[in-house]
Amino acid sequence: MTRRQEVLLGLLGAAAAFGACEAVSRAGIVRRSYLPPASEVLARAARLAGTPSFLDGVGVTLRAWALGLGLACAIAVPLGLLLGAVPVVEAAARAVIEFLRPLPSVALVPLVSLLLGSGTETEVALIAYASLWPVLFNTVYGLGETDPLAKDTLRAFGFGRLAVLLRVELPATAPFIAAGVRISASVALILAVATEILSGFGQGLGIFIAQAETATDGTRDVLAGVVWAGALGLVINGVLVGVERRLFAWAQQPAEAAGRSRRGTRR
Repeated sequence: MTRRQEVLLGLLGAAAAFGACEAVSRAGIVRRSYLPPASEVLARAARLAGTPSFLDGVGVTLRAWALGLGLACAIAVPLGLLLGAVPVVEAAARAVIEFLRPLPSVALVPLVSLLLGSGTETEVALIAYASLWPVLFNTVYGLGETDPLAKDTLRAFGFGRLAVLLRVELPATAPFIAAGVRISASVALILAVATEILSGFGQGLGIFIAQAETATDGTRDVLAGVVWAGALGLVINGVLVGVERRLFAWAQQPAEAAGRSRRGTRR
């Protein structure tokens, strides 16, 4: 499937969802107070783009998102390289990691708020915690997939462990790290909005949604805020996918060739 076909199918799916919501609301199957017409929601979302206070809140959310994701990457990449390169350390830390990983970040909101207070620090800490795991595990997995022949060749020429890591393992792991960052970016945005909704005060996209919930006939504003959150996630993912394809095109070519070979074999 070509890139253009993917875009067209995506637009077709969005148009179908839009039409279904519009028809259900206009036909009275669902009360408008519960599900306003999609056209009204999109119109409200478009009007919010001209509201400075709303845009300031979106900027606050994106700043917390960027700080939390950056902190997660700064911790996860070195830690993943250490765990993947030193099996003894990975074995020692495995129990702790498997204990912490299933803990939902939202459930930690009361504890983190008690320790750090209710502010940007709490939001960034929760985002970093939730975003750390995809980058960490992708880094460890990428190291495990490094070509052993390339590492042995470098060692045969007298290069040490650090040189092998920097010259062979880290470049080979970079596409896996990029994929982990892309996954974590979506997780970070979800946590940023969810944390703001739970806190219920301050400034941010989640705060706008939380306040709209308590307003009379605020369903349209809630859905407009959700549209903004989804649009931000779509843009962020699209940018990261584009950067990933541009920087690591060499890593995607073998996978595409293997896919074509499998399709030819099935024929």
